[in-house]
Amino acid sequence: MANTIKLEGEVRDQFGKGAARRMRVAQQIPATIYAGGAQPDYIKLPMRETTLALRRANALFSISFGGQTKTAVVKDVQRNPVKRQVEHIDFYEVRAGEKVTVEVPVFVSGETKGAAVAFVDTQNLQVRADVSNLPERIDISVEGLAEGDKILAKDIKLPEGSELIIDDMEESIVSVEIPKEESLETPTEETGQTEAEAAPEADEQSE
Repeated sequence: MANTIKLEGEVRDQFGKGAARRMRVAQQIPATIYAGGAQPDYIKLPMRETTLALRRANALFSISFGGQTKTAVVKDVQRNPVKRQVEHIDFYEVRAGEKVTVEVPVFVSGETKGAAVAFVDTQNLQVRADVSNLPERIDISVEGLAEGDKILAKDIKLPEGSELIIDDMEESIVSVEIPKEESLETPTEETGQTEAEAAPEADEQSE
């Protein structure tokens, strides 16, 4: 399995909020590696290196601890709601050839025609793929598309061996529209009033 991120961790033998707080003060992150029905491994990881690694969506991790190394993907990340600091990570152990379902963000690229704008209707898609080829993002080209055009789930092209997990393949993922003009809310140059506010004055002057 290529393109893995290597992390050097340690076995964790202290638990609870107090222990987790002490780990974070020591620049470590408590984490758990789950493996099906087997007993999970409790570890602690270096905060800086791990936080940087988490920027890569659906990355594959090679985690060494206690004389062993396990390959895993991120299952869940808990962050402080205010500071956004990583407080705990859940990993799921995987093996070569195994397929897992991950959530992949959708991005658009390219230029639409005229004043049309591309809107992402579905921000994230679930994809089932081999652990050695997990997609980090789904890029959709809107080059040359015009108002009224749509890109549906069935139009999405994924890496070989990947499968889109969705109930309706006709679901809109990206739609192209011309934003509605809000001219009535635009201030006039001379008065600073909106057209809607200026209209009654014009009526009064005509009387």
